[in-house]
Amino acid sequence: MTTTTSDAWTEAPSTARLVLSDGTVIAGHGLGAEGSAVGEVCFNTAMTGYQEILTDPSYAGQIITFTFPHIGNVGVNDEDLETSNLAAMSGVRGCVLKASITAPSNYRAARNLDEWLKQRGIIAICGVDTRALTARIRTEGMPNGVIAHNRNGEFDIKRLQAEAAQWSGLEGMDLVPDVTTGQSYSWDETRWAWPDGFGRQENPQVHVVAIDYGLKRNILRCLASAGCRVTVVPATATAEDVLAHQPDGVFLSNGPGDPAATGRYAVPQIKKLLASGLPMFGICLGHQMLALALGATTRKMHQGHHGANHPVKDQSTGKVEITSMNHGFTVDRETLPDDVVETHVSLFDGSNCGIASQDRPVFSVQYHPEASPGPQDSHYLFDRFVEAIRNTGSREAGR
Repeated sequence: MTTTTSDAWTEAPSTARLVLSDGTVIAGHGLGAEGSAVGEVCFNTAMTGYQEILTDPSYAGQIITFTFPHIGNVGVNDEDLETSNLAAMSGVRGCVLKASITAPSNYRAARNLDEWLKQRGIIAICGVDTRALTARIRTEGMPNGVIAHNRNGEFDIKRLQAEAAQWSGLEGMDLVPDVTTGQSYSWDETRWAWPDGFGRQENPQVHVVAIDYGLKRNILRCLASAGCRVTVVPATATAEDVLAHQPDGVFLSNGPGDPAATGRYAVPQIKKLLASGLPMFGICLGHQMLALALGATTRKMHQGHHGANHPVKDQSTGKVEITSMNHGFTVDRETLPDDVVETHVSLFDGSNCGIASQDRPVFSVQYHPEASPGPQDSHYLFDRFVEAIRNTGSREAGR
């Protein structure tokens, strides 16, 4: 970030700040949108997929520190967006980078990441020692912070420090209304395959209603690829709304924020759906709220799990899956009722990563089986869901 003349070096101006809730001020160079935003500062360890991460609605309310130093080197495109609600964007508050964004070098790149960040209103800071920041988060937990970008390098540090210190944080916060769809719609796009791209589901075998708490597109594609005709409904849909679509099964999606906060209105509806006897499958926030509906509790994690290549063990088969994760809350296994079993555990810290009801066709996982670090280690879960639907025999498949 320097320029040179024949006789001197000139340091480029510092145009961004990351201010933490304890008053720490980290200076850097601004990228993306100008302005300021407050959020929870986390770190993500994935080496690829930054566009998918930045458009994952589960990151709403967060400032993402990328541990991989080269972010933006393959550019961005219109196919790798994960948010299914383009009007609401994704909700991510900002990102922290080690190196500046370089010109893209990839045949699929449509534009530069910096330009794309500006377009989506995402503030970024580069020139930060992301290894030191990550080590701090691992030791002290995820702090609240304010990320700010001003091209003139002018900042009211005291105001930013006060804003970071006074922000209430994600615990107790329901962010789902910011990212859910506003109306129901149908989905039939299937997973991407080279060289043809995305396909279409032309012969669905079952009908699934997906409740959108911040739904990722690739989850919908995986459902369609597994043979599902998918109807997406808003997070505020009642059990009666869902059942009116006459589904063969119900899917509970990923999403941001505190599951207990969203659960205040979602859990009563999930309990009614459980009573209907329909097969159910949940991912991420959907997993946590299913656990709440079954009688368990959730709690905030110290640093959360954000990244790829997270090993998870399937307790029923002994298989270890390489997974993608993004969550700051976890299901407390000690509160699982007797008729619910733990099916998956993290091999990083032993935290809960999956549950199943012993007397109902209902299960869920904490991680993201639709993401591809394995790359297809966990796709069997979508097939397992469809198999559970077929085994119920309660409705004619494909209605």
